Amino acid sequence: MNAPLLQVDGISKSFRGLKAVSRASLEVPRGGIVSLIGPNGAGKTTCFNMIAGVFKPDEGSVTLEGRRIDGLRPDQICHAGVGRTFQLVKPFKELSALDNVIVGALRTEPDARKAAKAAEAILDQLGMLDKRDQPAAQLTLPERKRLEVARALATKPTILLLDEVMAGLRPTETDQMVAVFRELNQKHGLTILLIEHVMRAVMALSQQVVVLHHGEVIARGEPEAVVRDPAVLECYLGEEAAV
Repeated sequence: MNAPLLQVDGISKSFRGLKAVSRASLEVPRGGIVSLIGPNGAGKTTCFNMIAGVFKPDEGSVTLEGRRIDGLRPDQICHAGVGRTFQLVKPFKELSALDNVIVGALRTEPDARKAAKAAEAILDQLGMLDKRDQPAAQLTLPERKRLEVARALATKPTILLLDEVMAGLRPTETDQMVAVFRELNQKHGLTILLIEHVMRAVMALSQQVVVLHHGEVIARGEPEAVVRDPAVLECYLGEEAAV
């Protein structure tokens, strides 16, 4: 396996005395796809928020390409190469799909015409070029989720953090998104860390899976091994199967 691009070492975060994440560690190899799974409230998004700079860890460290990034502002971490989506998609509703992506593209391309060209290419890659002039507020949920990914990709990340971008999608829509992420990873070398409840996507994409429960890592390894782990079956997959 390749050397870690992202290394998360023993990070913790508490809110009003409640420990949301407790000494969680994970590694994402360069060019790899790692999934972070677990029950609702396990601390997955809090981990993402510490990696992306929304929260500073109470303890532990986050290292990207050998450089400590914990404690930096979100814009500084984005500039360092971390792109992310959000669980609740919030595009600029009155702007067109294209203009939403241009906002992200302007981070690395100050020329507006070149940024627009880059944004069009990303929309095309995600099968949304025909929606380029449509206001974001008029897009369907699957289209808004694709737009969220497009905005993150427009920042030209080294690693992409995906927070439940396939939640609420039909199986065929999930498979389409899986195909997009596989292409981004295999053809363009994009490293991906994803939070996902849709096990169909987790099993199809992941090289490694990390399982959080009550803020602690309880299992890690290849997908086929993790889904057979008794602790994972008890705390998570049994719950998911019952839904």
